[in-house]
Amino acid sequence: MNKKVEPQDRKILFSQNVKVGEKNHKGQTITDPNILFNEMEREASFLTGSEVIRAAIKRANLDVSVAYPITPQSEAAALIGELYAEGYVREYFRGENEFAVMGECAGAAFGGSRVFTTTAGPGTLRAMENFPMWAGSRLPIQVCVTCRGINSPLSIQPDTIEMYYLLETGMLVWHAETAQDLYDWILGGFMVSEQPDVHLPLALCCDGFFVTHTKDTVMLQPDEYCIPPYDPYRSPVPCMDMECPPIRMMRDPFVMKSNYISYMTHASWQQEIHAAVERSRKHTLPIMNGSLIDTENIDRDILLVASGTAVSQGREAIRLLEEEGIEVGLVKIKSIRPFPTEEVREATANAKTIFVPEFNIKGWLAREIKSILSNNERVIAGPHVAGGMTLPSEVIVEEIKKSLGIKGETFASHG
Repeated sequence: MNKKVEPQDRKILFSQNVKVGEKNHKGQTITDPNILFNEMEREASFLTGSEVIRAAIKRANLDVSVAYPITPQSEAAALIGELYAEGYVREYFRGENEFAVMGECAGAAFGGSRVFTTTAGPGTLRAMENFPMWAGSRLPIQVCVTCRGINSPLSIQPDTIEMYYLLETGMLVWHAETAQDLYDWILGGFMVSEQPDVHLPLALCCDGFFVTHTKDTVMLQPDEYCIPPYDPYRSPVPCMDMECPPIRMMRDPFVMKSNYISYMTHASWQQEIHAAVERSRKHTLPIMNGSLIDTENIDRDILLVASGTAVSQGREAIRLLEEEGIEVGLVKIKSIRPFPTEEVREATANAKTIFVPEFNIKGWLAREIKSILSNNERVIAGPHVAGGMTLPSEVIVEEIKKSLGIKGETFASHG
């Protein structure tokens, strides 16, 4: 298991070719991320999640962003356009559609640029073919997925089913609960995904509207500082430049030599991608405060295990239950890929019942948890809602009380 990292051991690595203290093209001071994240004084700002994305990108030393509007990420994409007009982002343009956006992001990343984009719901699915291509090409692109419904009839409300589709693409997948998570992890995500032994794309997911359009207090560093720029020559595959033309990926077309060589090449490369996901753990720990999960009162018989804003609903449910003398602990999962397998096993070792509230119909997080626990009959997949429905804390309370054999009014009976 990954042990909790002590503050003195939380070292964020970055290219030594970068000159800390120098100015970037906008005049911001390039800053050691260990100082920027852990030591620099911050000020409180009251922002929507979309504005938080803008604030993070302003400090991200970003080269390229490609945009295509789809609710609820359209505002964030437009705000990044403002940063381009102000000179904080070097290149910015609108793609023809979501699939084109992700292909254009790939082209920029192949050329050695730090790239960020946003998407949501049906846009994520339309772009899906590109994501395993990004991973297989070892492109450290970051995409903020502002989760929404994908099913017909149309819904633009929060639903995390699209995350289920992303899990085996070879990408890193993180799930932000709050606007503060979103801000910190955008900046930290570049530091992790660009590591030479990782060098994979990151899907930074948040729940649409609950995070993107709700105002929250977020602690920000001064905007005259920024993270170090991307150094493409630390990539485990050659950066495409005048000495390394686009044929780099098929320089010696193995598929023409024999099917066996082709199959073995593809199989070993896919194994390497998933190994790189696992190697990202040690780089992610400093970004996520020393652990891929957060825990509260895990010595209790009943636990809630959740990710994203289901964690927030779970916190309120726990407060309501404690008013009735029912004690419940909490496990917040921050990273879905890599999945915190050993951390979850240890945190849930003494629990008799484990509830997994989710904003999707299939209960994919419950499946993940059941797959890693030997005594998984303790895991109750739910409550979960879908299609954009909200998950009131009272529904979680009702589910837990029902499992304990406590009768009471159903939430539906409240009118």
